[in-house]
Amino acid sequence: MQIFKEKQPLIATLLDYKSAGEIVGLVPTMGALHEGHLSLVQQALQECDRVVVSIFVNPTQFDNPNDLEKYPRTLDQDMELLKRAQDDIIVFAPNANELYGKKVASEHFDFQGLEKVMEGKYRSGHFDGVGTVIKLFFTIIKPDKAFFGEKDFQQLQIIRKLTELLQLPVEIVGCPILREESGLARSSRNERLSSLHREKAAFIYDTLIKSKQLFGTKSADYVTKWVKNEFQNYPFLKLEYFEIADIQTLKRVNRKQEGAQYRAFIAAYADDIRLIDNMPLNN
Repeated sequence: MQIFKEKQPLIATLLDYKSAGEIVGLVPTMGALHEGHLSLVQQALQECDRVVVSIFVNPTQFDNPNDLEKYPRTLDQDMELLKRAQDDIIVFAPNANELYGKKVASEHFDFQGLEKVMEGKYRSGHFDGVGTVIKLFFTIIKPDKAFFGEKDFQQLQIIRKLTELLQLPVEIVGCPILREESGLARSSRNERLSSLHREKAAFIYDTLIKSKQLFGTKSADYVTKWVKNEFQNYPFLKLEYFEIADIQTLKRVNRKQEGAQYRAFIAAYADDIRLIDNMPLNN
């Protein structure tokens, strides 16, 4: 396994692989790796000759300093997990100054409204931070393909828009959500949950399943009100938002349109730990 903490040696190594005609894949992560991340890595290994996994807790996408401070950093464990997946994975684990330079700050992007709803509405500047760090990774690594989980579906659509706006020659691959046995979407944040909250957080998945069933015969407004009522009667989680949106525009649905694809999005707190999930409603 090759580990790089500086970008110049990584760039030189990848240039050799690209010169040999190899396809390079990128799996960007913030570390604290789990089976969900490994599913992205496995898909990348299947589709690419070389796979780079970036491990970097990006400060510019956190609007809450406390959340940034508490975000788990487990580089040694992450390395062991990746070795078990495949020993020739390339790891890029820079610090903030190596990646950003002297000024650790976000660029501003116009994602044509995708950044203003849901996560963007509740996390100020979040998607500017995401766009900035992904642009930096794409500039340094120049991947042929980049792999992102659908758990962060809004982020996935924004990164697709980023590559379109910047005309970057990288294929964005969306990968299915991996879930725990309870249905809870796998997330690094799950490790911070108490055993009780981890058990009770499966309510998020159960609610999405029932929402999908209801959406077959009821309006989006009906389903949204039903979900809010369910959470009001559930003492273990606090609902931040529930939205049913068009998957292309991410705009809230007022009336169903024939042929459109819809997805339900949810964010909720278990104590002070924020959890997100989503589910397609048309299939």
